[in-house]
Amino acid sequence: MAMNEPRLNLIELTVSELSASLKRTVEDAFGHVRVRGELGNVKYHSSGHVYLDLKDDKASLAGVIWRGSAGRIRLKLEAGLEVVVTGRLTTYPGQSKYQIVIETLEPAGLGALMALVEERKKKLTAEGLFDPSRKQLLPFLPTVIGVITSPTGAVIRDILHRLADRFPRRVLVWPVRVQGEGSAEQIAAAIHGFNALDVQGPIPRPDLLIVARGGGSLEDLWSFNEEIVVRAAADSMIPLISAVGHETDVTLIDFAADVRAPTPTAAAEMAVPVRTELLVRIDSLARRTLASWQRSHEARRTELRAATRALPSADALFALARQRLDHATARLPRALIANTQTDRVRFSRIAGRIEPRLLGAQVERRRERLSNVARLLASALKTYRDARLTGIARHRERVTAFGERALRAICGLIDNRDLRTERAGQLLMAFSYRGVLERGFALVRDRDGTPLRRAAAIQAGQGLEIEFADGRARATADGAPALTPPPRRRGGSGGQGSLFDP
Repeated sequence: MAMNEPRLNLIELTVSELSASLKRTVEDAFGHVRVRGELGNVKYHSSGHVYLDLKDDKASLAGVIWRGSAGRIRLKLEAGLEVVVTGRLTTYPGQSKYQIVIETLEPAGLGALMALVEERKKKLTAEGLFDPSRKQLLPFLPTVIGVITSPTGAVIRDILHRLADRFPRRVLVWPVRVQGEGSAEQIAAAIHGFNALDVQGPIPRPDLLIVARGGGSLEDLWSFNEEIVVRAAADSMIPLISAVGHETDVTLIDFAADVRAPTPTAAAEMAVPVRTELLVRIDSLARRTLASWQRSHEARRTELRAATRALPSADALFALARQRLDHATARLPRALIANTQTDRVRFSRIAGRIEPRLLGAQVERRRERLSNVARLLASALKTYRDARLTGIARHRERVTAFGERALRAICGLIDNRDLRTERAGQLLMAFSYRGVLERGFALVRDRDGTPLRRAAAIQAGQGLEIEFADGRARATADGAPALTPPPRRRGGSGGQGSLFDP
């Protein structure tokens, strides 16, 4: 018979029948197996199932952990972890592959756990959770202390007893499981819960947290190596002391906490000082403070007496100022008259270019400069007073007198400038052509508004506009104007007369 001829005597099976037969064969031959290997390609499904690969250097085996079994596994499964699993072998017809349904999973010895801890430590260190700059200082004397531990162990009794011996404080205990399934979630929830309390609420927010547990094996302390606990400790806004195990036990929460205590009792000692020692220290500081104050007070009293004897008399202090004031008073009338004459001539020259707006701006600038001078004077006086602190008592009255004189001089200068500005405004109004109109004169313009300064410029029948002091009127020239010689001006034949001539 040829090799390629069909065997007609074989039973014909459907794909589903063949898959079911293979499934029964595999499950009967491998009911329960215990397999050791390295995890790879771990996937947590939203349904709660876990899909993974179990492999060694030569082969790979697909695995699945149903939700009920996954909840009993306390480890966070990660690729690279060497484990020992127990389960039953079966097939998955949908993809024509065989797989193991895992019922239990545990690390392959202590070395695997230590390797997992080291790998997790490197990961969290790279994220900055163990950075020393994140550490907070412990409060010197916390009012409320929060303790996260088991309520039935000896740890809480040791902490309360030590706190009562050193400095009694209010203690809030958040009871949690410290090992086993769900313990890591309870510890993290306790840390977040204490941080979420309101400071003014019925349950006050603690000033310090202590996470404590007694000694045990690495497996017993594994909850404090979980990422959820380490991240909660690193995110805590309340200073946190880690007191897990004995002095030789090291967990990842120790690196994330603000302070690590070797034992729970040592954590209580770090939390509060000794009350009797504080009382002795406060009494000693009070005595030293009183003695220092008395010595300083006596020294200041001696310096004040010496400075008082060195001060000059009031008559000697004001003699020079009085004499200068008398001389200035005698010169003041002549100076005012001369200044008035000078300003009158100067204002007569620039009256055409003066505007109230410009004068106001200039006055404002002068006032601002005077204000700046006053501020600089005050600043200089303060700097001088600070630099010559030891001589302040000797010169205080003299500086005050000069300051008052300076203030009076500044105020007088401002008043003088205001008066000069007012007079300049009056002079400007006197030179305005409207003042001439008030005296009975009129201003003649053509219909375009151009002033007509000569009678010869007016034509017969030309429309005119005449402005009086109280308004304007329109007129029409009825003939050629009669030209008459202008009146002879006083004060010379060629120049303009002065308004100030009698």
